[in-house]
Amino acid sequence: MQQTIDRMAKMRMHQMSNIHHQRINENMHQNYSTDEYMSMLIDQEWEDRLSKKTNRLIAAAKFKTPTYLSDIDFKTNRSLDKDLINKLGLLSFIKNRKNLILTGPAGIGKSYIAQALGHQACINGYKTQYQNTSRFMAVLKFAKMDGTYLKHLKKLNNTELLIMDDFGLSKMDNKEREVLMDIIEDRHGSKSTIIASQIPISKWYEVIGEGTIADAILDRIINSAYRIELKGKSLRANNNLNVKN
Repeated sequence: MQQTIDRMAKMRMHQMSNIHHQRINENMHQNYSTDEYMSMLIDQEWEDRLSKKTNRLIAAAKFKTPTYLSDIDFKTNRSLDKDLINKLGLLSFIKNRKNLILTGPAGIGKSYIAQALGHQACINGYKTQYQNTSRFMAVLKFAKMDGTYLKHLKKLNNTELLIMDDFGLSKMDNKEREVLMDIIEDRHGSKSTIIASQIPISKWYEVIGEGTIADAILDRIINSAYRIELKGKSLRANNNLNVKN
């Protein structure tokens, strides 16, 4: 019996090994048929591995705050469609390689909703990245100089959901436009992107600048995107910085 437990551990069936060892010590394995016992051990191992995978994906996503779809506030009047959020929560937009654009004033809950969808994506096994857009652009611009740019792009190509938060707070320079074009071009029709911005979509052309590139970027982002335009006053104005958005 110890040999079986040791072999389970060597095959990295750690949860199966632990549960089997516990059941044997407590003589509880006799309460099951052979099929039931094996099924129980396999289910425990499966759940343990799934939980660890989810935790790894959440850690790798680097979310700013812990967020959950179940905590989204639909009572506050901010033009948030509950049916649409529930639909997006099923993540068919990721399967269908669609984008999501969230716009609205500061503090209205865009980041929370974006991250809640990202968290749900991790639970469902999707590789996700959360990025503050300005810092993200700065990192990629530097990567162009130190020779790691293609490595960063390859990592992005393996990311099934990219969240770009605080998009468009400042006008883009030539290098930022080139970086954004590379990102959007690589992801167009193959991966999903969520963009959260205080800037209305109608002003993105001005933010990106340079007509030809702006046209190409916006065509790829907007035409394959769901849109949520939040309205109203900042939720932070209620002195509730941890409000569930």
